[in-house]
Amino acid sequence: MPVPIASPPQLPAEATKIILTLFLSFLIGLEREEHKATVDKYVFGGIRTYPLIGLLGYAMALLSGPQLWPLTVGFGVIASFLWLSYRHKLETAESAGVTTEFSGLTTYVVGALISLGHFWIAGTLGVLSVLLLELKVFLEGLSKRIPAQEIFTFTKFLFLTIVILPIVPNESLGRFGVNLFKTWLVVVAVSAISYASYLLQAFTKGKGGIILSAFLGGAYSSTLTTVVLAKRAKEADASSHLFSGGILMASGVMYLRLAVLVGIFNPRLLSGIATPLLALAGVGLAVGWLWSRRPDSKSSELKKEYVPLNPLELWVAFLFGAIFVAMLVLTDLAVIHLGRRGLFGLAAVMGVTDVDPFVLSLTQSASAATSTGLAAAAIMISTASNNAIKALYAFGFADRKTGTQSLCLLLAFSALGFVPLIWLLT
Repeated sequence: MPVPIASPPQLPAEATKIILTLFLSFLIGLEREEHKATVDKYVFGGIRTYPLIGLLGYAMALLSGPQLWPLTVGFGVIASFLWLSYRHKLETAESAGVTTEFSGLTTYVVGALISLGHFWIAGTLGVLSVLLLELKVFLEGLSKRIPAQEIFTFTKFLFLTIVILPIVPNESLGRFGVNLFKTWLVVVAVSAISYASYLLQAFTKGKGGIILSAFLGGAYSSTLTTVVLAKRAKEADASSHLFSGGILMASGVMYLRLAVLVGIFNPRLLSGIATPLLALAGVGLAVGWLWSRRPDSKSSELKKEYVPLNPLELWVAFLFGAIFVAMLVLTDLAVIHLGRRGLFGLAAVMGVTDVDPFVLSLTQSASAATSTGLAAAAIMISTASNNAIKALYAFGFADRKTGTQSLCLLLAFSALGFVPLIWLLT
């Protein structure tokens, strides 16, 4: 008969918990021990103390059972010892941080969590504690590298997303079925893309040149980027191919931006328009880049860099939301009372300004008041109209040579934007 193979012995569940407690506590203690060796002043605890604190937290949680008061008393005792340590630091040093003492409290909580079976939470707290302690120099340096204005801008973005969005009612209102939650979600999506582009422009300022500015600016606002690059071309009075190619690239990025936004709010509409949007984006980027590589008869060093404007002014967000609602209403009225020609006429007019509110209004009305095919055609008309208007902006704001090149490139790009209508309307 075959001899049965004995299964290897397994560690008890509590042994595994104790090992994990020791491991995480040891990591925190090791980091504090290294810190103690680099400073010439009193520092609480080290590679032995922290594992003892973690084991104490584990044991107190185990003894507490369903009651929390023994665990709470243990926490208070540890906190008392840490308070004495902090008082000693205050008496012996001119400046005293409290990071070490709080890391001791965290170690106690980690041990308690492991005892209660919350392994993922305990592991996350332990690892994050070590990272925060180890990255002291880097994190403290951020306050010097990041201006207060940027922190305020990020706070406004959080206000738009975390504070306002959850309290907006998610229901259709009125005759036109305006959904305020979807409206504000549109505002958040546009703000997020614009803010991401703004951050990249801010952090790469002076390092990426005109091409990078054109690409990132197109993700923010191709119309604004066209005006900015045209004015810079006039000031430089050189590198006309570089500036006109960058202006065309910004318009190419506009199609990528719209593809992302349409895909977020109406995947079905995107499926019918993705090919022309991506194709036009590819043409704009490729031709713009190749054109920018052409040599100029004269060129000069570009000294003035473009400083991007803050895209997260709260009044701008509310204005965008109001314009989006207005576009939603106007689109429905145009379709109901004027039919297809009214919608296309509105699309051409909206191309004179920012196309985002109009295009996003079509993502909401497509397949309801407007068919998907008509919505796709209206998007192509509005973007082509917008490229034609940008051609005039570039011609008016740039020097003669750059303006002429940009005019020809953008008008040709605008005409190319009407080509997809051949199959979208059949």
